[in-house]
Amino acid sequence: IDSKVNSSTDIKDLVTERLKNDWSLNIESCVDLDLNDVTDRSKKSPQNLTVAVRDQKHVIDIWSGLIEKIYGAAIDVGSTTIAINLCDLKTGSVISSQGSMNPQIRFGEDLMSRVSYCMQNPGSQTELTKVVRQAVNNLILKACSEADIDSSLVIETTVVGNPVMHHLFLGFDPVPLGVAPFKLKTSDALYLRADDHSLDIHPEAAIYVLPCLAGHVGADAAAVILTEKPYDQKKMNLIVDVGTNAEIVVGNQDKLLAASSPTGPAFEGAQINSGQRAAPGAIERVRINPKNLEARFKVIGSDLWSDDPLFDESIENIGITGICGSGIIETVAEMYLSGIITSEGLMNESLATDNQRLFKNGRTYSYLLHDGDQKIIITQNDIRAIQLAKAALYAGAKLLMDKLNIKTIDKIRFAGAF
Repeated sequence: IDSKVNSSTDIKDLVTERLKNDWSLNIESCVDLDLNDVTDRSKKSPQNLTVAVRDQKHVIDIWSGLIEKIYGAAIDVGSTTIAINLCDLKTGSVISSQGSMNPQIRFGEDLMSRVSYCMQNPGSQTELTKVVRQAVNNLILKACSEADIDSSLVIETTVVGNPVMHHLFLGFDPVPLGVAPFKLKTSDALYLRADDHSLDIHPEAAIYVLPCLAGHVGADAAAVILTEKPYDQKKMNLIVDVGTNAEIVVGNQDKLLAASSPTGPAFEGAQINSGQRAAPGAIERVRINPKNLEARFKVIGSDLWSDDPLFDESIENIGITGICGSGIIETVAEMYLSGIITSEGLMNESLATDNQRLFKNGRTYSYLLHDGDQKIIITQNDIRAIQLAKAALYAGAKLLMDKLNIKTIDKIRFAGAF
């Protein structure tokens, strides 16, 4: 543009004309803007502008100078964990990943507890919507800070979640999802405006919310199906989005069935003695020597095993803070393989007389996985929690297999922050 441009209308007209002539775009709408925000009136020489266009017809912003990078956010609103990936929209690369516990837990640890809370307190979904959106905003700002970018450059978001989280994020009443026929407010994919849903990103940013498949199977299942494409494969697939409310898909190009299974939060580190979400410092891999019951492990944030020479130096800035879902799953498996627990999941207390790793803890026994400033202890209750979670997951998968009249699975895929 040049110094002859005297108003925001002039800029809009100029941008519309240039986009039509240079890019064959027929612009239908243009964002309101302040002339002083996009031009330097003291300059007499021509100035460059960067224009953001959505769907080849809507101008959502005009910036002064050259803006080469814009960003998007992929958001998974889970019952226990909220996760976000901040992406460079030009390259598709993930430049920051963040996660946190869902603050709605204080209203109920599982989905039905939160639905019951809303049943007993009419209008309370407003409060649950507010806290989950604030948690999402905190993660967006944290991700932008880590990537050293301005959150106003985030112009696209994609949101998934199970039906209850989907409804609460959008501000819908979740109560109909708690009673038959478990009716969704909408089963459509939604395109929304960020500023209308209190997200601290570009006000004109698009929020794309994937559709829920049913009143019990959410948008997260839709996302994993689109990613893995079982509908294009001859082989039989089992796909599980692991979480407090696990969503299970079984099938192939002939037919797909989906279900949800209330596994509880154990796989996400909740209700586990030393459990935590999957984050730097969490134990994620475990091997136990069956001869002396000593454990070696890896933590998120380091590629080394705990018995490698430079392990302590590699975790100096992150420490060992707990154990995540992947870690507790491997630990339980290793405890069984090394004889620490029986096939019923009971601690083998006879080993306690010869090994200090297994010790009396109240009325039951526990296993000391890591003896450090932060002791990582696996209790009998932890084993039970994993057994219950596995049973729920297995039951859901087995019922779908029975429904399809199949005995074997060719391909298994897991998704989730665990």
